[in-house]
Amino acid sequence: MTTTTGRSSALVQKLRGVSSGEVIKFGVVGLGGVVINFVAFWICINGFGLATLRANIAATLVAIATNYLGYRYWLYRDRDASSRKREITLFLLFSGAGMLIETGVLAVSKYGFGFDSHLQVFAAKTLGLGIGTVFRFISYRTWVFKALPELAEPPVLPVIPVIPGPLAAVEQPQYAER
Repeated sequence: MTTTTGRSSALVQKLRGVSSGEVIKFGVVGLGGVVINFVAFWICINGFGLATLRANIAATLVAIATNYLGYRYWLYRDRDASSRKREITLFLLFSGAGMLIETGVLAVSKYGFGFDSHLQVFAAKTLGLGIGTVFRFISYRTWVFKALPELAEPPVLPVIPVIPGPLAAVEQPQYAER
């Protein structure tokens, strides 16, 4: 049985290794994605006449694509990239879950509370995007862009044999085995 304290301490452990540089870079990429998301959302609603939820989904998909490039090739470029298929699959899965969170908040505000004005729609979108961003940050760094395992010990260097012949007189270094 897991207690609330057990869950919160697990979250604290996950966030313990977060550096301020990582948070700042995540914020820069995320802010770029937010700008792209809002611009695409505005274009979808005002330029193409899409309904609010459809516009949100289209805008979020555009932002997801651009964010992946920023995360993979800038923020998490030093992380394990040996399995891109797995990485992209998980990225899309967690991004989709974040999109559902964002769209869900927007749907509840629009259809549950009847918020229809532009200001109310953008406020709900901002709230949903904020909640989705926290979810994405934790899931991306934990499951998608995994850290490379650190070596417990430096590698053991092999013993270099003495070469017979004219170079035999030259002293060759010997490395001890551990």
